[in-house]
Amino acid sequence: MDERKRESIVAYLRRRMEEFGIEPDDIAASIAADQLRIRAARYQNAAGDTWDGQGEMPQWLVQVTSAGQALEHFAIRKPEERAEAPRPRVDWANDPFAGSRLATVSAERL
Repeated sequence: MDERKRESIVAYLRRRMEEFGIEPDDIAASIAADQLRIRAARYQNAAGDTWDGQGEMPQWLVQVTSAGQALEHFAIRKPEERAEAPRPRVDWANDPFAGSRLATVSAERL
């Protein structure tokens, strides 16, 4: 984003904050509350709906589990729990179709 556009957005946000009586501390508190709520969540779907695992299971989760989806599919994992699989190394120099749909990757070249 270029600097002029950024300054324009900041000026607009400052005017709107003044119009509604919002202080920077209010925004910081709201962001902190959102982060706590998200951290407390144990399950989340693609739409952003969350559940902390306490109380009655929400309807969106009841529906997907009754349809056969595993509850753990929706578990929120901490960054240290997310182990990225190493990407296969491919020598594209020897593939005449590299970059096209005809490119081949055989198991021996991984």
